[in-house]
Amino acid sequence: MRALFSLKELYRDAVRTSDFEIAQVTNLQRQIAPLYALLSVSAASLAYTHRDLAPTSLTIAVPAVLIAACMIRSVRWLFAAREPAPSRIEARAKLRRTIFLAAFIAVAFLAWALALDQYGGPDQHGHVSMFIAMTVVACIFCLGYLPMAAMLVCGIVIGAFLIYSFARGSEVGMVVAVNIALVTLVILKVLRDSFAAFLRLELSQRDLAHKQSEAEVLIETNVALARTDPLTGLPNRRFFHDELERRLATAQSSFAVALVDLDGFKPVNDTYGHAQGDSLLKVISERLRDFGSDCTVARLGGDEFGILFNGDAGQAAKAGQRLCEIIKRPVPLTGATVVVGCSIGIAGYPQAAHNAQDLLDRADFALYHAKDHRRGGCVVFSSKLDGMIRSERAVESAFQIADLDRELAVAFQPVFSTRTHQVVAVEALARWTSPSIGVVSPERLIATSERAGMARRTTLKLFEKALAGAARLPAEIRLNFNLSAVDLADETTIAMILDELTLSPVDATRLVFEITENSLISDMTTTRRSLARLRAVGAKVALDDFGTGFSSLSSLHELPLDILKVDRSFAAQLADATGRRLVSAIRGLAETLSLRCVLEGIETEQQLVDATAAGFDYAQGYLLARPGSIEDVLETLRQLPKAA
Repeated sequence: MRALFSLKELYRDAVRTSDFEIAQVTNLQRQIAPLYALLSVSAASLAYTHRDLAPTSLTIAVPAVLIAACMIRSVRWLFAAREPAPSRIEARAKLRRTIFLAAFIAVAFLAWALALDQYGGPDQHGHVSMFIAMTVVACIFCLGYLPMAAMLVCGIVIGAFLIYSFARGSEVGMVVAVNIALVTLVILKVLRDSFAAFLRLELSQRDLAHKQSEAEVLIETNVALARTDPLTGLPNRRFFHDELERRLATAQSSFAVALVDLDGFKPVNDTYGHAQGDSLLKVISERLRDFGSDCTVARLGGDEFGILFNGDAGQAAKAGQRLCEIIKRPVPLTGATVVVGCSIGIAGYPQAAHNAQDLLDRADFALYHAKDHRRGGCVVFSSKLDGMIRSERAVESAFQIADLDRELAVAFQPVFSTRTHQVVAVEALARWTSPSIGVVSPERLIATSERAGMARRTTLKLFEKALAGAARLPAEIRLNFNLSAVDLADETTIAMILDELTLSPVDATRLVFEITENSLISDMTTTRRSLARLRAVGAKVALDDFGTGFSSLSSLHELPLDILKVDRSFAAQLADATGRRLVSAIRGLAETLSLRCVLEGIETEQQLVDATAAGFDYAQGYLLARPGSIEDVLETLRQLPKAA
């Protein structure tokens, strides 16, 4: 008891005076996975020797569940070893969970082994005893840095095994159980002594420089690991934050904080696997390490890095731009060569902020803006940028709590026949009015919904409202509905649109789904498949804003299109002869491909006359009708002269 009391006091002192719990977790990360592997192999062999003797539930189902649980825990420990070292609070919580799980798994394996012991002869009974002995010894050695868990497992397993053996009344079984218990006690004593020595070494850090033992080297390694990223060898997030605080405390001149995020890393990880992704991170880390001796580089987690630059934010931006070029150089991997870029956000001290958290927040603001608007480049935080980003985040916050059913609406803009001056279709246009921030533009609405991961929900709600409006229109008037790149890439969204259409009184042949050239670039294969599903039910497909993208001709050739909507910018070019020839050429191209053609942006009587003369059968614009409610469209229809 005195020895145990002494060990408890040593442990309390170690926890109070150092990052001892972090060191415990670091050491356990290397040993827990082998423990689970040993348990799995032993369990499989025990199940195998009882395969013809015990019920299937005990030889297949139960061991399968136990081994699966072991594998899951093993993988989690292996992945945790790649992450930055935990904080003291995180380490303490992880140690407590480990103790609890050790007891739970010990009870589970023991109960299963004793259940198997009801079957078979002397050989099988001996195998059960050997399994229990091996389990205890393995737990003691693999949980050496967490003796509380080791002792708990031993107490549960040995105690229950002794009771079980004596209850059975087998003389051989009782002798074996006592023997295993005595061996376990001796090993536990060795464990206690070893752990006590480890604690004393931790408490004697001032004497570490004079000691050369293996335990001393291990402690030094653990301390270094707590501040080093294990994958890349760069300083980790903890070191970066400590260094930033140190610079702030001793700052005599300007410096800058930069956050670097890789562009295109996730596709590499998804395409080539995590091992190749790790290799890529190592190469990028070497480039960052070699970039300059006058800056501090750290890996903050995932594909994000932090840099502390000497000098002001302007100098850091120039250096950051050079770094972007260095990162973009091809990286040879096993079986492939990949190219990734990076975006950088920079905040300067003291201009941007005077404390660590504010500097990091402002650098993150700048990085956020770079990812959205200047991908592959550097953005320096400024008061103007602060206002822009806070406005965007205010929109995102409002959208997260928005009542989409009440706040979203659809406006309808008619499409006219240039020959009959009758309405042939209405285009559904998204509208969002937030109670907190007011009217938000459709472009901003769609971008915000995609960033918030709510694109599908938004699209389906708008489609539902558009169908409700179209149901009130004459059956010969089509409904044009816009789909984004995210919608086209999400096969579930397309399926739900088709389901909604099935439940609606609006016939599918009245639907025209509008897409833009920019929405085709990301994944042409999935886009083509989605459009084919829509056309299969009778809907038409229109290419919107034609002439503004970079893939116009290839889009017309590759995609199943029915209608071409020429961008509004061409309507203004009808005023001169060259512009009229260009617009006529586009109309001729559409006719060659058997596509109906709509000219958007008609705002004057002359443009309408010129569009008709150029051969356009359909037109859309403010001259003809502005976007409005379905009641406005119905009123327009009532005022139009009846077609002959």
